[in-house]
Amino acid sequence: MAIGRPVSLTSNVASKTISATATASQTLFTVTGGYRINQLAVFRNGVRLVDGTDYTARDGASVTLLSAATEGDVLEFQIFDDFRVADAIVSAESDQTIYGNLTVTGTLTGASIGIQSAGTSVGSATTLNFIGVGNTFAVNGNTIDISIAGGGGGGLGTAINYANGTATPFSYIDREATVGQSIVLDTLTAGESSSIIVSVIPNITIESGVGVTVGAGKTMIIDVLQIGDL
Repeated sequence: MAIGRPVSLTSNVASKTISATATASQTLFTVTGGYRINQLAVFRNGVRLVDGTDYTARDGASVTLLSAATEGDVLEFQIFDDFRVADAIVSAESDQTIYGNLTVTGTLTGASIGIQSAGTSVGSATTLNFIGVGNTFAVNGNTIDISIAGGGGGGLGTAINYANGTATPFSYIDREATVGQSIVLDTLTAGESSSIIVSVIPNITIESGVGVTVGAGKTMIIDVLQIGDL
């Protein structure tokens, strides 16, 4: 514990302490990061020094001992500064970086999220609105993959767009597809207990070691359109 007049802090004052080990006869010490003049406490080997009697600190960057230090003396500089919540985030005109996790309770206003289509950026928005039924969402690391059912083409398969991105009346269906991850098709993933699970793709291959489990009461139909022989 330091010896001398204790330092008391109010709720809006922040402090940090910087230590330095003196060399023989050293008097000048640079305070890393600087300090506010008259907002500094200096300790030598745990004993608080008196400003103007034991040291001077007038430039906001360095401290000069009026009595030279002995090699190995430990100098501690306790730096004080005002702290206000409003100053924790820099003004809107400035870029800033927050390290670590940021938890927000309530509404986060003004933030936007980047939007990609097949890996290509299409812009950013503050709200995403998915219209229609059958949309599915899957968390893939820091990305959420969204599959949107229907919405274009002939109503089956994958829609074909014009060059300007608008939907044509056509769509296509691949002849083959591979199941690469195990999946359980039950009431949590495939509707009510008596639902029918279908694929318009004629040939489905399940990779080695992958399991597809059809829940109780469900029926699976592959090549529901019976186009495999076309």
